[in-house]
Formats: sequence, C-alpha cells, structure tokens
Amino acid sequence: MSKDVGFPATAEHHCAEVSVTLSKRVSFSAKAEITSGGLLAIATLVSSILLSTAVLVSVAGRQTRR
Repeated sequence: MSKDVGFPATAEHHCAEVSVTLSKRVSFSAKAEITSGGLLAIATLVSSILLSTAVLVSVAGRQTRR
C-alpha cells in the first residue's frame, strides 16, 4: 500500500520582482520568493489581523456612543 498523498516532493516557489524609480538618485527594487504554504500562512495572518482590527474598532465605537 502506497502512502503517496498526491503532494509534490518539493514545494513550488512563487517569485515576484518590482523596481520603482522616483528620480535619478532614488530607486527601489525588491524580490520575494515564497512557497504555496507560506503564501497561505501570510493570507491567514493578514485576514486575522484585519478581522481583529474590525472588532476593536466596533467595540471602541460602542464605548464612545454611551
């Protein structure tokens, strides 16, 4: 019986690069490389932060109305 669950042996990497030039003296460049699991982890963290911020704003709004 094989224990192959269908996942690849190595994680797939996603790459992104960006370069921004503001003037002759000022320019920025960045490169990011991430796996699918890392991307999912970041998405989960961002969504939980946004959800908790919305709850805090809602509670703070209720306190000022009283």
